[in-house]
Amino acid sequence: MLTKKECVAMLLAGGQGSRLYALTNQVAKPAVEFGAKNRIIDFPLSNCTNSGIDTVGVLTQYQPLVLNEYIGNGSPWDLDRTFGGVHILPPYQGKKKSDWYKGTANAIYQNLGFIDRYQPEYVLILSGDHIYKMDYDEMLKQHKENQADCTIAVLTVPMEEASRFGIMSLDENGRITEFAEKPKQPKSDQASMGIYIFSYDVLKKYLIDDENNPKSSNDFGKDIIPKMLEDGKKMFGYRFKGYWKDVGTIKSLWEANMDLLGDKPNFDIFDSKRKIYARNVGDPPQFIGSDACIQNSIIGSGVEVYGTVINSVISNSVVIEEGAIVRDSVIFTNSVIKKNAIVEFSIIDEFTEVGEGAVVGAGNKKQDNDITVIARNEKIPAKSVIEAGTMYDTLSGGAK
Repeated sequence: MLTKKECVAMLLAGGQGSRLYALTNQVAKPAVEFGAKNRIIDFPLSNCTNSGIDTVGVLTQYQPLVLNEYIGNGSPWDLDRTFGGVHILPPYQGKKKSDWYKGTANAIYQNLGFIDRYQPEYVLILSGDHIYKMDYDEMLKQHKENQADCTIAVLTVPMEEASRFGIMSLDENGRITEFAEKPKQPKSDQASMGIYIFSYDVLKKYLIDDENNPKSSNDFGKDIIPKMLEDGKKMFGYRFKGYWKDVGTIKSLWEANMDLLGDKPNFDIFDSKRKIYARNVGDPPQFIGSDACIQNSIIGSGVEVYGTVINSVISNSVVIEEGAIVRDSVIFTNSVIKKNAIVEFSIIDEFTEVGEGAVVGAGNKKQDNDITVIARNEKIPAKSVIEAGTMYDTLSGGAK
């Protein structure tokens, strides 16, 4: 019987996702829908499966109900194992005290007991709010070849965006020589993707030391990484050249969905070589009405289209009635766009109804304008007008 795992993945999925506003008032950010049939967390979970990593701890905290229910026993990602598999790890009361996760490093520290069960040589740290396909096994191979203490996945970003990331400098061998978390004046365009592989014995020591430091903010980018670099640990960058998108804002989430469209999409979500798995309860057929018009769009299972859909992503079981027009928008599961309604440059959350003749996203004719967002379970009155850039969420006081 197996008693240990070579590598255990820890997936940080507890963030509030406040920059997604209405979309995360009732669900955790990793549970937000994406690409007609997926949720954001499908990507790191599928990457683990495709990379041969079968033990994943998912650290939850904020609004975990939908996320926990969605992950279930992990079977859609082949992570329902008797030894290993996927485990939900909320904060809990220990022998000495209980506490919310105070930072990314503290979240892992609080779950050292879970990691110790599997006696891994390596620990992979992941974020639950990125859209990408990646072979973690290749990153692990490089880590082992370099006999590294830590390997950080690195992406080249435009210099004007570099201040949003942890930025590092690498020497000719790929070894990290400098690291700064979200510097105001970045020295390079090499950005951390928030994906780390640590040799576990080293990581455990630094997490314990960090927890005992009252001045620490208990964060990997602000505390653990700089301290390891200061101590001369062997730290390397792993250069990633594929598609990667941080969907932590409304605009970036909308853009990532739009990147799926076209004959040659920026990101091919349907590439069977590295499949993205999802929990789908049956795949009912679509129904396209005789007068419907669909152009350059992704249409999910069970969708009924009687109106017009252009350049949009439509999730499962959505109904778009006669005369309705959906353009440059993302519509989440089980929503209804009533007769003669118009939806443009918008994201419509789950179980929402846009009333007959209503206009959502009015006045937005350019893609660089603000995206309109309608929260889940909303009912937009007939013939009402929701202006471009509005955050419509009655639980938070209505339109803003």
